[in-house]
Amino acid sequence: MYGSDLAQLSRAECEAELASRHIDFARETATAVEQAVRLTGPLHGVVFRTDLADKVRPTSPYEIVDCRLVLALDDFAEILSRHDIVEVRHYSIYRPPRSWPEDKPGAQHVGALAIDAGRFIDQTGAVLDVDRDFHGAIGAKTCGDGAGPRPATPAAVTLRAILCEAADRRLFNVMLTPNYNRPHKNHFHLEVTAGVKWFLVH
Repeated sequence: MYGSDLAQLSRAECEAELASRHIDFARETATAVEQAVRLTGPLHGVVFRTDLADKVRPTSPYEIVDCRLVLALDDFAEILSRHDIVEVRHYSIYRPPRSWPEDKPGAQHVGALAIDAGRFIDQTGAVLDVDRDFHGAIGAKTCGDGAGPRPATPAAVTLRAILCEAADRRLFNVMLTPNYNRPHKNHFHLEVTAGVKWFLVH
């Protein structure tokens, strides 16, 4: 299912899909997040988490995610598992706003509909670090003919394959990399956007 299709799901539809995929979650409430949940288990064997200590993660707002992004991450985890990735460390999913109109749904990080994925850890414990291993350049093509990391180290090739396989499947509406601008030099911004049909990969 494309990211644009996932973004159209109601909360009931989304949670029913979580249940059908046997995804462990707990329902949450969070300002500006329409379908707030907290993952309580891995997706296809892949754990998505912050760097917070394990004892604070179960109550941290920074571990809250919109249900629709969870479904996109579940599809993404299928790709990750084929590359032997077992854990993704992210810098941000939900960024609680200081104030927000009650009747206005949040988007991107305010709505917990985007993840800034920085490190991908494989089953041997090796870390693919976007900041260190992506080997791109601002303005360079990210996927497709003529695109590729320079130098093409094994870590860089794997990171690029993960990203571009997700792009080919259109799992997210927005995919921004270090090729986009300097603020994205250390992560992949992967976003599900409600109400649109377009896709952006940079």
